[in-house]
Amino acid sequence: MPQAKVLSDQELKRVLAVVATMKHARRNRLLVMLSFQAGMRAGEISKLTLDHVLNADCTVRDRIHLSNGQTKGNRQRTVILSQKLQKEILNFVGPLTSFRRGGSQPLIASQKGGHFSPTTLVMLFRHIYNLAGLHDARSHSGRRSFITKLANKGVSVRVVQTLAGHSSMQTTQRYIDVNEGMLVEAVELV
Repeated sequence: MPQAKVLSDQELKRVLAVVATMKHARRNRLLVMLSFQAGMRAGEISKLTLDHVLNADCTVRDRIHLSNGQTKGNRQRTVILSQKLQKEILNFVGPLTSFRRGGSQPLIASQKGGHFSPTTLVMLFRHIYNLAGLHDARSHSGRRSFITKLANKGVSVRVVQTLAGHSSMQTTQRYIDVNEGMLVEAVELV
């Protein structure tokens, strides 16, 4: 199976425009942003609870600590949340005061009120991308876009590897999409 498509900024804007028209727009926007701005996998997003993102005083944390059972490879991982992503989380949980009652509640609840299964979340991503006309995008597209964007901005592959939660630098390098623009910029550095 080919790797998930890396989306351009313009394609991400198209995805967010489609999400804004959907029934669960705020929820779906947060799903997309966790993927694109934190490089989280669908399975990791599906397991998030309010305790992962909110402090006791209901302020948004600056990082998410995932335990062994919440990650691929069964290894603990810390996800750093940018200020922009912290605002996205606050915009999502802020108006939902009932969320603040129980910290172990799912951050992203399904229509039935429980956690999404990873498979259902993958299907939701696919549905969103199809509505945006991005038929070759998949749930991993946000993660690959996150990793590629960091690499394009000159972030060390070692730092990107840590942010992605990869045990191997080779895995991280496979995620980075090398394109014509990167090649042209590279030769201009000489």
